[in-house]
Amino acid sequence: MVDYLFVGITISFIFVTHGFTNDTLSFPENFLFGTSTSAYQIEGGWNEGGKGESVWDRWTHEHPDLIRDGSNGDVACDSYHKYKEDVQLLKNMGVDFYRFSLSWTRILPTGYDNVVNQEGLDYYKNLIKELLDNGIEPFVTLYHWDHPAVFEIMGGWTNEMMVEWISDYARVVFKELGPNVKYFLTINEPVVICNNWYSEGKKLGYPAKYSCMHNILKAHAKIYHIYDTEFREQQQGQISIVLDCAGALPKSLSDAAAVDTFFQFHCGWVAHPIFSTTGDYPAVMKSRIAESSKLDGFSRSILPEFSPELVQYIKGTSDFFSLNHYSSKLVETVPRVPGHAWYDYFGVKASVDPSWPKGAPDWLRVVPIGFRELLKKISNEYDYPSIFIIENGFGDRGGIFDHLRITYLHSYMKEMLSAIQENGCKVKGYAVWSLLDSFEWDIGYTVGFGLVSVNFTDPNRTRTPKHSMNWFKHVIETKQLSIDEPLIQANHSNV
Repeated sequence: MVDYLFVGITISFIFVTHGFTNDTLSFPENFLFGTSTSAYQIEGGWNEGGKGESVWDRWTHEHPDLIRDGSNGDVACDSYHKYKEDVQLLKNMGVDFYRFSLSWTRILPTGYDNVVNQEGLDYYKNLIKELLDNGIEPFVTLYHWDHPAVFEIMGGWTNEMMVEWISDYARVVFKELGPNVKYFLTINEPVVICNNWYSEGKKLGYPAKYSCMHNILKAHAKIYHIYDTEFREQQQGQISIVLDCAGALPKSLSDAAAVDTFFQFHCGWVAHPIFSTTGDYPAVMKSRIAESSKLDGFSRSILPEFSPELVQYIKGTSDFFSLNHYSSKLVETVPRVPGHAWYDYFGVKASVDPSWPKGAPDWLRVVPIGFRELLKKISNEYDYPSIFIIENGFGDRGGIFDHLRITYLHSYMKEMLSAIQENGCKVKGYAVWSLLDSFEWDIGYTVGFGLVSVNFTDPNRTRTPKHSMNWFKHVIETKQLSIDEPLIQANHSNV
């Protein structure tokens, strides 16, 4: 076991009615607090108001057996009808910003830009106005996995035409919504899309996941340049892409190379082409995938090549670093067997320490030190960019007294503050995933990440704030975090 790993979390709590009793860490001046959601997971109204069919609409309807509880997002949290109630929850919490996503097919029902649905646009215009009227900055994600179903039939992200289709969609969004939005996010978690959906979910293998990412990077860059050349001067906003990066800790302290290789093949796969000084895929990716492709009989590397022009076109296409982070892995180098491809095409095996506390999702382990190490790695690798934490959160089986969520958030925020104060990382904002318990993709409603509970058996989808919402509200009000133990107020009547 690695001697500096986090191996446990306290589940004791101090309840106070005013002030902190322990020493505290202060957040930087102008630090922004928020929460996050996505359209398919909370909106519902799947066939209302002129909305077209998304890939997730079709997938959950055709394959309920592949969702743990057989559920779908047809109604979800019903935020399509209850967005004003959701904004009041945000206002009560005191957040500075709310990160949400747009449903592509609510705006362009056929997916193409020749049919624009005004009713869908009006929904988002009303939501944005409601947020601004309540002093909350909208962070708008263009795409959170729910592209038009017709485009998936045509190959989805393995089809290069997705670059054009999503760019046309983005231009409509910038024109219609951009005047009131200062922060846009292009594509959420490309690594999850390419690994989990195309390579594993659809069983298309390595070539599909690499062509998927190649198209996503080109699409992101094109969207960025559309905003930069056509809209930025007038709208004065910023734009980024949302990366999902796990932390990596060496299984053996002498194996630092495994940490770097793991980072490059996961986080760097997206980040290096955009944030590095050289652009393009990381060198270790290009060399190891090329070697492995040849040994497996391919005539060329299954990692596509960017032309020199495309390298320059993609490089620098982000105004800040948007990060989703939940957990970490133990990593170890797998020695190369002569005459065989690298293990998993990159030569590193990932596992978990059995002593790490677990969340409800199988993949979630509580490893706060991994968050700090990741922030340090990103900062060192890409010359200390401004970082926004767009998602960080804990999944459980439900309940209002969610002390484990509070402990998770406290421990991760503490490591984030240490990275800021001791390592110079430029973290500018932090958003909890999620505002609401919601549809969690293939595990349905069996796990909740929300600061607010939603009763999914109630047609009214009644919302009930959890203790974690009140705790987070207190952190936002005081702009301080206790060093040792999470503190929450005893009086919950104000939520």
